[in-house]
Amino acid sequence: MNYAAKRSEGAVPLSDMDQAWTDLPDEDFTRLKDSTRQTDAIARPSKSYWQDAWSRFRKDPLAMIGLFIIVVIAIAAIVGPWLSQYTYDGQDIANQNQGPSGEHWFGTDKFGRDIFVRAMYGARISLTIGVAVAAINLVIGVIYGGISGYFGGKVDMVMMRIVDIMIGVPDLLYIILLMMFLGNTIESILLAMSLTYWIGTARMVRSQVITLKHQEYVLAARATGSSNMRILFKHLIPNSMGPIIVTVTFLVPSAIFTEAFLSFLGIGIQVPMASWGTLVNDAVPTLFTQPYQMLFPAIAISVTMFALNFIGDGLRDALDPRLKK
Repeated sequence: MNYAAKRSEGAVPLSDMDQAWTDLPDEDFTRLKDSTRQTDAIARPSKSYWQDAWSRFRKDPLAMIGLFIIVVIAIAAIVGPWLSQYTYDGQDIANQNQGPSGEHWFGTDKFGRDIFVRAMYGARISLTIGVAVAAINLVIGVIYGGISGYFGGKVDMVMMRIVDIMIGVPDLLYIILLMMFLGNTIESILLAMSLTYWIGTARMVRSQVITLKHQEYVLAARATGSSNMRILFKHLIPNSMGPIIVTVTFLVPSAIFTEAFLSFLGIGIQVPMASWGTLVNDAVPTLFTQPYQMLFPAIAISVTMFALNFIGDGLRDALDPRLKK
């Protein structure tokens, strides 16, 4: 038997306040309507951090345009070469240096190769290098910067001095020297870029971890016996993911541009393989006679750079709680 039933039967004595309430007549009370009862209800549904970030990201028109462009380029890079009757290395001397037409949308180069197919194939290589470099440097930078910032002291001093030494040498020098020894392959480009691109991510993660490691939830986790690695990768890193994602997003266009620059100099991807940089490099001798050969890959590089930077700016605004309205 519950408390109300016991009290109604007299098993539980009524207090003076209870007696006063029970003596009030029913006609003194009016039942509220459902519409009135809902006035204090929470109208806005609760959202998680990532749901709120996605909602704010969608409201940024430039970010959504950038995302749409990248999706279209990625789909074209995957599907485009399969739908065409031409291959990226198929030569046709009889149709060399042909202008854009219904048969060759972007025209042909000096060997009669279809520039549209080569541009789509180049998008595969450029986007693959950009995403792969960002992913590799995300792992290296998060681990290195997280350990340096969490343990601090001598560990932090030694690890940051190594970073300072590496910053003192230009990135391109590392990349060019490695590619001279390893060859002009995709693997050598990925390895060369992975040696230096993680530095910015590591320094950012270190600063975030130093800021967060004295928070109450970290002290509570340490008090419950959590190991250092668990605190670092289960509490500190997840709470730093906003700035980390923004930093890694900006690594993608940087890696794509570096690859294009290396290919333009002739030390990147080698023919007959095609990247946007090699297409621009091949078009230099015919710049004034067949400018379309450089126009289309240059536009592809520029549009991709703008789109990725729009996405990065949108993510920065969406993931920053200080900008929440």
